[in-house]
Amino acid sequence: MPPSPQRQGVHYAWVVVAVTFLTMLVTAAAVSAPGVLIAPLQREFGWETSEISSALAIRLLLFGLTGPFAGAFMNRFGLRPVAATALGLIAAGILGSLVMTELWQLMLLWGVVVGFGTGLTAMVLGATVAQRWFVKRRGLALGLLTASSATGQLLFLPLMAALTDAWGWRMAMLLVLAMLLVAAVAVLALMRDRPADLGLAPYGATEIAPTPPAPATFGAMLASPILALREASRSATFWVLFGTFFICGASTNGLVQTHFVSLCGDYGMAPVAAASVLAMMGIFDLAGTIGSGWLSDRYDSRWLLFWYYGLRGLSLLYLPFTDFSIYGLSLFAVFYGLDWIATVPPTVKLAAERFGESTNLVFGWIFAGHQLGAAFAAYSAGFSRTEYESYLPAFFGAGLLCLVAALLVVLIRENVPVSASSRKVKPA
Repeated sequence: MPPSPQRQGVHYAWVVVAVTFLTMLVTAAAVSAPGVLIAPLQREFGWETSEISSALAIRLLLFGLTGPFAGAFMNRFGLRPVAATALGLIAAGILGSLVMTELWQLMLLWGVVVGFGTGLTAMVLGATVAQRWFVKRRGLALGLLTASSATGQLLFLPLMAALTDAWGWRMAMLLVLAMLLVAAVAVLALMRDRPADLGLAPYGATEIAPTPPAPATFGAMLASPILALREASRSATFWVLFGTFFICGASTNGLVQTHFVSLCGDYGMAPVAAASVLAMMGIFDLAGTIGSGWLSDRYDSRWLLFWYYGLRGLSLLYLPFTDFSIYGLSLFAVFYGLDWIATVPPTVKLAAERFGESTNLVFGWIFAGHQLGAAFAAYSAGFSRTEYESYLPAFFGAGLLCLVAALLVVLIRENVPVSASSRKVKPA
């Protein structure tokens, strides 16, 4: 497809951003769907919260561990084939779940198949698009794409909860399937791998960026994330970013996204109302994350992360004292929502400053830490609810961990790139 928007004064990079925004929005909705399914699955199949949480923990774990290899696949095969394959895998997992009857089928379909599919279109996709298509406004582009993922995790929950209440959870899954189809059509029609494919320079550049050579073998492609991890692991910055992103995942996807509706149900709030609070968080997150991208282009990312993690920790510690009233939860939704995943743009910027051209592979491993934290929180919160009949220990623990993360990020030294040997690690 010729870059017709370019002739109208719009760089094609923004078309790629729009398609990526839609893809990440829809796949994030698929990731968040189990948040409204725990109670219906319990009623229909008699499964315990901890059993369902185990399947969701597998999904979050694979969602993260796929990230580094997703970066390698994108470097080798291109953005469009990887994104289309991911959407097909997610759709297959959801279709299979419509007829499941056993717990192992939930673990296979929602744990393994959906986990692997969503992992291929996780934050690594947004980071790769921002890195390849933008020289200027990279933080803003990344903020938009990050917001799409976080907002998609929350925005569709009230509609899915309403469909579940009215016609059952399978109808909610049909909605997700329809959205996946729309995203797949957009990817196949409009997604392009690099600006050079259309004879363009990246946004903000004057020269066409050459396409790096592909690895000689499939084995070399699979080895590239391991080599990137080996080099990055020598840097203290990598471990600080990995650890803080572990806490980020534990305090967002794994805890609030997965268990917030059930937590509110324990205090007498209807699922649709609780999901509406999550949707409110998604709206404020859209503003907060885009604003974070804008700020990360202008201010020290370390101090941005300090404030983000600190305020998130305080909001989580405040949550049990809201009495789960509409007023109290609305205040929580505003402050927590603004900070839901605003941590991504400054984290990617710090990674790019220190790991150069291997950023998408290294960030894949950092994002794996995010999802390890999410899997830990998804299971531990379910365990807390089953064993102690309360989610509150998990929420208090997550709040304290966020305060620890706020202190950790200030340990990163300013503008110290990795060694020259690390910069030799090239993406596949």
